[in-house]
Amino acid sequence: MAVITQAGPAQGRHLSTRLLWAAAGFLLAILVLGLAPQRAQAAPYAAMVIDARTGEVLHSRNADTRLHPASLTKMMTLYIAFEAVRNGEITLDTKVKISRNAAAEPPSKLGLRSGQRIAFRYLIRAAAVKSANDAATAIGETLSGSEAAFTRRMNRTAKALGMTRTTFKNAHGLTASGHLSTASDMTTLGRHLLYDYPEYYNLFSRRSTHAGIREVPNTNRRLLAAYRGADGIKTGYTRAAGFNLVASAKRGNERIIATVFGGKSSTSRNAKVAELLDLGFRRAPSRAALRKPQRPAYQGAGNVVIADAGNGPSHGVAGKTIRVSGQVQTSLRPKTRPGASESPVLVAALEEALQTPPADTAAAEPETAGEQIENLQSVSAEGALTRDAVRESIAVALAEAEAEPEPAALDTTAAATVIAAVQKMPFTGLRPVARPASLALAEASQAPEPVVVTRLSTSGGRYWGINVGLYTSRYQAEKVLLRTAMSELETLDGSLRKVAKTRRGFEANFLGMSQEQAELACRRLNARNVTCNPIGPS
Repeated sequence: MAVITQAGPAQGRHLSTRLLWAAAGFLLAILVLGLAPQRAQAAPYAAMVIDARTGEVLHSRNADTRLHPASLTKMMTLYIAFEAVRNGEITLDTKVKISRNAAAEPPSKLGLRSGQRIAFRYLIRAAAVKSANDAATAIGETLSGSEAAFTRRMNRTAKALGMTRTTFKNAHGLTASGHLSTASDMTTLGRHLLYDYPEYYNLFSRRSTHAGIREVPNTNRRLLAAYRGADGIKTGYTRAAGFNLVASAKRGNERIIATVFGGKSSTSRNAKVAELLDLGFRRAPSRAALRKPQRPAYQGAGNVVIADAGNGPSHGVAGKTIRVSGQVQTSLRPKTRPGASESPVLVAALEEALQTPPADTAAAEPETAGEQIENLQSVSAEGALTRDAVRESIAVALAEAEAEPEPAALDTTAAATVIAAVQKMPFTGLRPVARPASLALAEASQAPEPVVVTRLSTSGGRYWGINVGLYTSRYQAEKVLLRTAMSELETLDGSLRKVAKTRRGFEANFLGMSQEQAELACRRLNARNVTCNPIGPS
């Protein structure tokens, strides 16, 4: 007969406890086996150390592995902010209106409110020192109108800096699919921040700063306080990235930049960075010639949204869009070689002509007076201007222009100004006829046909002239006159260039010459197979 024994209350409790422990152990095993490999894969270690003076790599480990940069991303956001201020897109005192999108960013943040206005300088401080996500997003929206447009600018800038394995998806560095960089690329960016915008680099060494609405501490303050010579640059942390840091330190003439990705904690990361900085100072030579990295071309977008300092629209909301033009409006005064005298008349003529923006044209333009002036300027930049150098420069430019399509009309006013200035330059060669002292610049008068006047006088028997051909269009005639004037400055000095319309076409004439000048000019031009016939007084 079977005997059935019932378990008492104590035995039941023991059984339940054993079952619970078994279940807990099973779940723990799943977590250990499933999650531990993912953690190791999410934040692998990478490092790089360079001599900042030369860019020489002193240590590298997994430096080209694409990893999550976290808030190291803000280094690029700040680089572009510095670029924008330097190039006049915005000022540090511009009031920026915070968007709802920027205000909603998760921590770390400054605590900006939607609709709040704050000076651009405080956004820079908050992003650099506090690593504020809301400030970083506001910077991006301020400069490009939207964060998406700003990330495109970030990627253009990264490419220009040589950060070939970096892709940005946002302005702050919070984890996003495809938002990746490398220890090598971030080291490159840190070096460019140091040398491209040294006027702002002190931000990264501040233990704290006032960010407009409150004082904020530096996320890198522990390393700044503990490591001798440390003066930057930027920390970063997300669960996917681990604890990242790009650090720089200077001792004497030596400067080292060290980068770490994937630290296990801020304490262990700082200890590793200090170890790498020590390694860098041991390996770097005590003396090395400074080779600064080349700052890339300005990467400003074609359309830039600018903030309004008053009551109008501002960044990130409804902004005004302007077209940024690379056109040079003014020209720097060229320097002369030692011992050579400059020509203030010619320089003034060049600057005046360059200050006038060219008119918009729908089709391809022929060689214009403005382009000839640019050739003159390039010659002047090499040293003291001479007549031969100017003449050669203009002659080459005009020869290249002959293959281009013909416009409806040619504006030679600016060219006439330059020619007049060239004719005032000191001349050491032989003159066929001395110019009377009574000659003066004639004022250009309104006439039915466009006439360019350089000098005109009928004193001293200057009733002669020369004809250099008959042409089918006014443009062709004016171009020949301009080229001839440049090639024969000595004999055509003081003459008047005029295109005369006849039933047969357009005559290219120089007037206001003496008989001796006209005959000498034709002999010289005919010797170069240029058509020339003297014109006597009628």
